[in-house]
Amino acid sequence: MGCVSAVPPPRNDADTPDAPQAPDARGGRRSVAVALLFGALGATVVLLASGRVWARGTAAVGGGSLPLTADGRAVTGLPAALAIVGLAALVAVFAVRGRSRLLVSGLLALSGLGAALAAVLAADDRRALDEQAARTAADTAAQVGALTHTAWPYVTAAGGALILLAGLLALRFGGGWPAMGGRYERDGSPRPRKAATVDPDRPEDLWKALDRGEDPTR
Repeated sequence: MGCVSAVPPPRNDADTPDAPQAPDARGGRRSVAVALLFGALGATVVLLASGRVWARGTAAVGGGSLPLTADGRAVTGLPAALAIVGLAALVAVFAVRGRSRLLVSGLLALSGLGAALAAVLAADDRRALDEQAARTAADTAAQVGALTHTAWPYVTAAGGALILLAGLLALRFGGGWPAMGGRYERDGSPRPRKAATVDPDRPEDLWKALDRGEDPTR
């Protein structure tokens, strides 16, 4: 008859289906880089594309026609404003932790979504040029003629989509990203401060130690 040991065999956590998996540090660094790239590039695209001509037309003036143009900010200022909010949220993601980081990541994603939707909805807008035509013709009923639209609204929407992707990455992987602030470790606890060296022969060192709440006699 074999010997039976009362000591249970060691558990192998890899065989346990519910065992938490160790985070992939390389994947975390990669997600940070991709989110930063998408967020910064998306905001840049939105701000630049919003300043381009979105619509062209003509206004009837004195029996002739006058060409009119409207850039994205004249059509709708919402995408550019949301791109700035997205940039601020992208920076703030690395300045906060826990639930605050989750909220800021959500704001980043919503900023991109809002910018993209606003650009698409305003892609065929004619109100900005109608207002220009009315001012040019001095007739409130005047409307723009020969109206055409460019592709810049959709470029703006693509930039908003990049900001949205950056926000989704922050929502998914942001919990493992590092935070700004050199005096904190990765787990969020403050780093212990090294006690300053006190020279007992220098009275100024003794006074400084007392001001810091230290015992200079130790």
